[in-house]
Amino acid sequence: MLTFINRNLVLLFGAQMVFVSGNILLVTVGGIVGYQLAPDPAFATLPVALMVIGTACATVPAAFTMQRIGRRYGFVLATAIAAAGAWLATRALDGGSFWVFCAAAACVGSSLGFSQQFRFAAAESVSLDKVSHAVSFILLGSIAGAFLGPAVVSYSAEADAANPYTLAFQLVIGLYFFAALLLLGMRDRHVVHATGAAPEGTASTAGLFARPAFVTAVLAGVLGQGVMTYVMTATPVSMNVDHHFSLQTTADVVRAHVIAMYLPSLITPWLVSRLGLPRMMLIGVFVLGVTVAIGMAGHHLMHYWFSMVLLGVGWNFLFVAGTALLVETYRPEERFRAQAINDFSVFGASALASLMAGTVLFEFGWMVLMLSVVPALLIMLVTLVWHHRSQQRTAAA
Repeated sequence: MLTFINRNLVLLFGAQMVFVSGNILLVTVGGIVGYQLAPDPAFATLPVALMVIGTACATVPAAFTMQRIGRRYGFVLATAIAAAGAWLATRALDGGSFWVFCAAAACVGSSLGFSQQFRFAAAESVSLDKVSHAVSFILLGSIAGAFLGPAVVSYSAEADAANPYTLAFQLVIGLYFFAALLLLGMRDRHVVHATGAAPEGTASTAGLFARPAFVTAVLAGVLGQGVMTYVMTATPVSMNVDHHFSLQTTADVVRAHVIAMYLPSLITPWLVSRLGLPRMMLIGVFVLGVTVAIGMAGHHLMHYWFSMVLLGVGWNFLFVAGTALLVETYRPEERFRAQAINDFSVFGASALASLMAGTVLFEFGWMVLMLSVVPALLIMLVTLVWHHRSQQRTAAA
């Protein structure tokens, strides 16, 4: 069952754990620190938004950097960028500078633009029928990160109550150094996925978007990641600032959300093989719809907990299925262009969602924020219907 696991996947698994830890640290404390340091409460989620903007802006340079220097050295470069961002965060906290903290968040986000390629590196290390398995295996590395990130936050807060976050970022610098050592042992590989699903020749950007399957795959990532970021960015602020839940309780809910994002990867490949990629996306949309309903039902701890858990599950189904479908839509010579377009679209939308989250939360409230997710889900449903009809026309032809 686990015969697809190779050296690259094991190393990428460990690196994924580290990068998710740093990501969760910043998501957990970013809005809270932002609220404490920002000149206006409406800017509270700006650091988290800038982290996502940094990710979006780095996706295209990351893809083409790795095209030139290889996956291994591109990923090691990402660890250096992330460590620099964490160090800058410690300087911002010591000096009480909101704008320096924003710069640190953007820097860490830029490194995530590189680490998002972990899943493509994993896909390129296995045969086509094992792509969903490889992607899911890498995502499982995030479960360890889901425990490690909040644990770093809790330990830092207990060790130095006066400056609860500085030590956390210092510890994360050490984790990034560990990730660099792992990634230096990685080997650049590319298993060619010759499916015949994509037409002959290298497509332009417009040519890629002319393929219904490519558009469906990209939108699954865009809407899944966008909705997840939008709600997740606002939740710690709503819990800790608006409804006075403790930092520990808030961190526990974020941990549950992140575990729910990645734990389904244990069964997602099996579900994909049984149900197919479009049905998995449809189930993901349904789960996100239930998330909205529970989120609007109240502000008790269980409302936050269940909505955030389902938010993670819905994201997993859309993200894994979208990534697996994407790999089927381009030829080997198109891979870096297609991956760059996909990740820029996904994290560009995610950046916009995180920017909107703080403003919508403070100006209109939690109920409006949750309700505003519904149009995105309807767009995904329409896209899935379009993709299904296009498959029927292709089969008939």
